[in-house]
Amino acid sequence: MTSATAAIFEARGVCKRYGGVHALDDVSLSVRPGEVLAVVGENGAGKSTLMKVLAGVVQPSRGSVLVDGRPTVFAHIHQALSAGVALIHQELNLAPNLDLGANVFLGREPRRLGFISKKAIADQARQHMARVGLEVSPEVRLDSLSLGQQQLVEIAKALSVDARVLIMDEPTSSLSQQEADKLYKVVRQLRERGIAICYISHRLHEVTDLADRVVVLRDGRSVGELSGAQIDRDKIVRMMVGRDISQYYQRTPLAAGGVAITARSLRTSAFPSEELDFSVRSGEIVGLAGLVGAGRTELLTTLFGITPMLGGSLHVDGKPYAPQTAAEAIAAGVVLAPEDRRQCGLLLQKGVRWNLSLASLRKTLSRWGFVRPRAEGKLCTDTIEQLRIKTPDRESPVHTLSGGNQQKVVLGKWLATKPRVLLLDEPTRGIDVGSKSEIYALMHELAGRGVAVLFASSDMEEILGLSDRALVMHHGRITGEVHRDQLSEESVMQLAVAET
Repeated sequence: MTSATAAIFEARGVCKRYGGVHALDDVSLSVRPGEVLAVVGENGAGKSTLMKVLAGVVQPSRGSVLVDGRPTVFAHIHQALSAGVALIHQELNLAPNLDLGANVFLGREPRRLGFISKKAIADQARQHMARVGLEVSPEVRLDSLSLGQQQLVEIAKALSVDARVLIMDEPTSSLSQQEADKLYKVVRQLRERGIAICYISHRLHEVTDLADRVVVLRDGRSVGELSGAQIDRDKIVRMMVGRDISQYYQRTPLAAGGVAITARSLRTSAFPSEELDFSVRSGEIVGLAGLVGAGRTELLTTLFGITPMLGGSLHVDGKPYAPQTAAEAIAAGVVLAPEDRRQCGLLLQKGVRWNLSLASLRKTLSRWGFVRPRAEGKLCTDTIEQLRIKTPDRESPVHTLSGGNQQKVVLGKWLATKPRVLLLDEPTRGIDVGSKSEIYALMHELAGRGVAVLFASSDMEEILGLSDRALVMHHGRITGEVHRDQLSEESVMQLAVAET
C-alpha cells in the first residue's frame, strides 16, 4: 500500500446530532486497501458513533459516505455488508448456543434445493476460519471457545461476506495478552491481503504498533491525523486530551503507615494447594501483576468475601478477618471495584444517585430504616463534583455514561463507605487516557489519606508507573515481590513466568 493508492472508503463532513448534542461535527476520514487506520479519542469523542454511521447502523444528520469514490447511502447494516463494509462490535454479535458454522452464516445459510445445507455451512465456515488461523471444528458450540477465539469467529463471519473494509471497535478489550497477540497477527495478515481496516482502541501501544495512519477525535470533531513516523504515543495523547499529560503516572512516594491487611498461608478455591503470604500497608499502592490465569482476580474476590477462603488467615488493622460475604468485607472496611464493572459493579438501569448511595444506605444515609434524602443528595452531589463525573444529572441511568464515568461511579460508591482497603481489578480497562489519569490521581489521593490500595492490572505501564511495590503471581502463588526502585518489565516478567 502506498499513499497514492485510492481510498476504498471515505466519510466527508459527517455530522450526527442527538437532540441538541453534536455527537459528530464535520468529521472526514478515508481508508485505503491494505491499510490499518486507527481512530482514537477519549470516551465520548465520537468514535463509536462514527463507526456506526460508516457501517449503516445509524444515519448521519449531514455528510456523505463514499465507497470506491461513489456516494453511498446505507439505510441499514445489510446494505453496508453488501458493499463489503463490516462492523465488529466491542460486544460480540454472536449466538453462544449455536455452533461456529451457524454463527459464521447466521441469516445467510447456504441452501441446496431450498433446504439449509449443513455440509456447505461446515465446509465454507472451515475455510473462512482458516483465514484467521482458527483451527477448530465448525460443529463446536461457540460458548466452548475463549473470548479471543470468539473474536476470530466474528472476523471470519465478516470475511464470509467478502468484506473489503473491516471496522473493529475495541477488539482486544476483553482479551488476554496471548489472545491479543494472535489478533494482531491476524490484523497484519488481513492488511497484507489488501483489506482496509478501521481500528478503534484505547490501548495506544496497539495503535503505535499496528496503524499506518491515526485519526484523532475530540468532542465529536477530528483534531488531526498522524502517519508513518509521526505516530507517537505522546503526540496522540496530547491531541486526544488537548493538553500535555506529562505527569501521567506521577507518583509521590509517601511514608507508609501501619499494616492495613495481612494474609498468612491463605488458600483460595481457584488454587487450593497454593498458599499466599503478603501484606499491604496504609498509604501504599501495591500492584498485583501476572499473566492471565495467574489467580489475581481470584485472590481479590477472596479478600472481598465473594469466593471462600479454604485456609490460612486474614487480618485487617490487626484484627482477625474472615469474610463470608461482601457485606462483611464492607463492614470491615474492605471494598472491591471489579474487573467487569457493568455486570458486577453497577446497576446499569438505575441512576447515578442510586448507584452512588447504594453501599452507604444502611451505614450513614438511613435513620430508623428510612433513607434521609438530604444526606443522600449531598453525598451524591459532593461525589459527582469530587470525581468530576460527567453526567447530565444525578438521576441519569448509569448505562448512558461513558466507561470512564461508570468507573468513577463504582469508585465513588466505595469512597462513600470510607474504606481502609481498596481492591481494584483492572481499574482502567476500556477507559480513555484522560479518564485513566483522573483515576490514577484518585488512587494517589486515597493513598495519601492512608487507604491501602491493592490493584491487579494486565497493563505493564500501570504496574510500573503506579506501584510502590509489585506482587507477581504465577499459577496461584506469589513468585516474588519487586520494590519501586527495582521495577522493570523484565523483573516482573521473569517472575510472572516463573515455574518455581
